[in-house]
Amino acid sequence: MYLDERNMKKGNILDFLEKSEERFGHKTAVEDEKLSLTYHELAAMARRIGSAVSRRVEPGTPVPVLMEKSPLTLAVMFGIVYAGCFYVPVNPENPPERQKKIFETLDARLVITDGDADQVVRLAGAPGDRRAAGRTEAAAAEKLLGEETDMTRLEQIRMESSESDTLYALFTSGSTGVPKAVMVSHGAVIRFIGHFTGTFGITEKDIIGNQAPFDFDVSVKDIYSCIMTGGTIVLIPKEYFSTPPRLLDYLCKKKVTTLIWAVSALTLLSALKGLDYRVPGSVNKVLFSGEAMPPKQLRIWQDALPDAVFVNLYGPTEITCNCTYYKVERKFGDEEKIPVGRAFPGRTVFLKDEEEGVIAVPGKTGEICVAGESLSDGYYKDRERTGQRFPMYPVDGKHMERIYMTGDLGYYDESGELIFAGRKDFQIKHMGHRIELEEIESALNASEGITKSCCIFDREKNRILGFYMGEAEPAQVRRTMKKKLPPYMIPAKLRQMTVMPLNKNGKTDRAYFMKLAKENRQRPGKEVQKI
Repeated sequence: MYLDERNMKKGNILDFLEKSEERFGHKTAVEDEKLSLTYHELAAMARRIGSAVSRRVEPGTPVPVLMEKSPLTLAVMFGIVYAGCFYVPVNPENPPERQKKIFETLDARLVITDGDADQVVRLAGAPGDRRAAGRTEAAAAEKLLGEETDMTRLEQIRMESSESDTLYALFTSGSTGVPKAVMVSHGAVIRFIGHFTGTFGITEKDIIGNQAPFDFDVSVKDIYSCIMTGGTIVLIPKEYFSTPPRLLDYLCKKKVTTLIWAVSALTLLSALKGLDYRVPGSVNKVLFSGEAMPPKQLRIWQDALPDAVFVNLYGPTEITCNCTYYKVERKFGDEEKIPVGRAFPGRTVFLKDEEEGVIAVPGKTGEICVAGESLSDGYYKDRERTGQRFPMYPVDGKHMERIYMTGDLGYYDESGELIFAGRKDFQIKHMGHRIELEEIESALNASEGITKSCCIFDREKNRILGFYMGEAEPAQVRRTMKKKLPPYMIPAKLRQMTVMPLNKNGKTDRAYFMKLAKENRQRPGKEVQKI
């Protein structure tokens, strides 16, 4: 039985799931190495789970999903949407302390997990009365799947829905040491994915090889490109990326046509000479994002797949995945920068200088700003930071409209293409993730035996370096960091300092540490201490 669309307001992502179910009911929607679900199975499981969720929480509330990536996880996410709530993927590999901060921010009534429910309750118990009352419930996904579908309840929820409702929230790094949740609506995803699939010709014939975890917004393109077109998403196990032959055999076996991957994943495969072993000949589209693609590594992919379309994508989570794209139609030299290109339809991307003026001339650097459709609704329960990053601005010189200030710097080349030129602040792109260096410093500073710290990003070596004052030994610091931060945020090297140099403004002299890192690159025998 399907929900009656005549009684629903337009703009719910579930409309597309159900249309694909109607058109491609017995076709594979999602699969991994253990489980395969057709569109009918995926939608039916989602409705069953959604009914169970709706008995526990009210529409409009966040529901964290603490599960490993799998077809069942996807069914849980859509189930949460059926309940009128929004899902928040939480990677089980995050340290308990980070998970706890996420749960405290959400203050959620329900957490869905495939792990230890009691442990989740201990982490997710919010401060104050709720913890005392024990109102946070951790429910196993399999348990929810065992409950009956209530179509009447689901239809009532759907009738009261709107495209402005939040679809999901993704946590990104926060400069205060507390992760921030970016809220994205149904309408934002529908409009962006409509442009995305149309621009790159993604159809029901495509098989998308999913690399990114569900808490990383690259996966949003994988999931919804399939749901909105009737394509198939193949979930690639994380461990396959440490064994290139196994990964390539899997891509070939599944006849994957489309890779929408982080640059770090593509370059890992090419740098380890995986394409010398086997070329995934069915791949005809390679779209990459997350950080700058080294031309040397891209050329390896271009040589292996000469008939494939290669696209450089740019855009932070706050603007719903991407705001610009650049179709790579030639081979770039090692010293060249691959443009991030031009805006997707429905977007206005512009550069703003420090005097608040719009930059139009080539070569002048400014902050990349975005206006138009598909902007995020801001940060969950953080109106102050939302106001700071999403101000009103006269984009056309006359009318005020909401924009997002990315904090990224860029400039136009002579052909009018946008070139990424680094971060305005201390946020970096590393291993495909956006990271606030200040969050790492916050974790360091909170550690026993450390009085002050400073972190920098060595772009040439693509690594985070940490410097600190205090009595703690580097090995001790590393053990502490593993308990607080994901692996990609832990400094590759640390150095214990007797004094922290200051600049003329009385702030930590980051330029000094950048110079120190450069000297160490030139004198490899005297590297900062490994941990």
